[in-house]
Amino acid sequence: MRIQRSILALSIALLGAGHPQAGDQAVTIYNQNFAVVRETFPLELKAGVNTASFSGATSQLEPDSVILRDSAGKTELQILEQNYRNDPVSEPMLLSLFEGKTLDFVRRQPQKADQTIAAKIVRSGYVPGGQSVQPIVEVDGKLQFRLPGEPLFPSLGDDSILKPTLSWKLNATAPAKLDAELAYVTGGLTWEASYNLVAPEKGDSIDFVGWITMKNESGATFQNAKIKLMAGNVNKVQPAPEPMAIMGAARAFAEKDEARVVTEKAFDEFHLYTLAHPATLRDRETKQVEFVRSTGVKAERLYIYDGAAIHGWRAGMQMGSNPGYGTQSNKKVLVFREFKNSEANHLGIPLPKGRVRFYSQDEDRQLEFVGENEIDHTPKDELVRLYIGDSFDLVGERKRTDFKVSEDNHWSEESFEIKLRNHKKEPVEIRVVEHLYRWNNWTIKSKSQDFEKTDAQTIEFKATLQPNDEKIVSYRVHYWW
Repeated sequence: MRIQRSILALSIALLGAGHPQAGDQAVTIYNQNFAVVRETFPLELKAGVNTASFSGATSQLEPDSVILRDSAGKTELQILEQNYRNDPVSEPMLLSLFEGKTLDFVRRQPQKADQTIAAKIVRSGYVPGGQSVQPIVEVDGKLQFRLPGEPLFPSLGDDSILKPTLSWKLNATAPAKLDAELAYVTGGLTWEASYNLVAPEKGDSIDFVGWITMKNESGATFQNAKIKLMAGNVNKVQPAPEPMAIMGAARAFAEKDEARVVTEKAFDEFHLYTLAHPATLRDRETKQVEFVRSTGVKAERLYIYDGAAIHGWRAGMQMGSNPGYGTQSNKKVLVFREFKNSEANHLGIPLPKGRVRFYSQDEDRQLEFVGENEIDHTPKDELVRLYIGDSFDLVGERKRTDFKVSEDNHWSEESFEIKLRNHKKEPVEIRVVEHLYRWNNWTIKSKSQDFEKTDAQTIEFKATLQPNDEKIVSYRVHYWW
């Protein structure tokens, strides 16, 4: 089966090929809780000094990242002043505009007619950028620390805004009508990948499904936006970003296969995933799209017994040497799934980092959750090995049977015996990992079977066990220094 890919590309570029149409929104989301937003809006300028504003920016905009320009490159704009306000109108803020004035308040009571009460606003209780305090109002010559009802405002006030707003003082050398392009970096937007792997009760062939999850907590809604996602670790200075450091030129990406939901391509040192069609991403919304689906992926099940690994270290799923053990023994046999991210294995698409959940079908085809882990950003043609749990029916025992040190303390020898038991109804292969941690110079003096040297201080035996079988792996190692 061929892999079905999808479209979620990203481009922080502000200098892409072609120009957006007026009203277009484009969002490039990074998996580091920030995004680059690009908007267009009409401007009509006279020669000389002009004022302009844009409402609808996010509440987590980074003001020093803002770029305003003519998308067609025909009009030169000189920005004399820029202001960003993020104090949208609210009842406490609007009350503050009427401090010292008298307002009508409506008091609503069950089964009674509404009552209108006049009160003078002594203190609104609104503290810009801080914790609000109790309001103080004067009713019939007496002060009280709560509002007498719902305030009725005669107007919004001259200095109130409904949404986060950017405003500019611009200088133009000549009159001009243009579609202005606005771009900025904002927090509050992020995305992540996740994967569901479904396996039959027996066999190594799995179904592979990848999801992209986007979260918008930026304080703004993006209507029918072109959405792209960047996969990779982009360096971003905190807390004061250098906006131009992440801006670069990008060419337009055209995907001919309309059926694909998400497409992928290499971009600089990263990978871009692009949604095929514009999408609406509302504030406080989580949106998911499928970006990869494939069947017939071979994911071999591996059983690994690392008998000397103590539990806390083993939980890290690392197979390196550890000088803190030698005679300890645990009985758990680890279960891994391993697959090649290649076209020959019905994958071959760069996989963004994310959680991988494993499901298995029982005999009545009901899905059961059997473990999960995480992968890092994984290029195509790389091998992926994931720990998913411990086997119930496989048991290992490891003990040291002999230990010697020379009288001149120039060499030592030790022997180990590893017992493996298979309580399953089918044969299995268990890989026995042994860490030769005592010294760099070593040789195996005797062994029950052949082994593979996996690194400078690790060897691996492979033991095949029939149902209800027990097998012993033993060896003697000689160290010298």
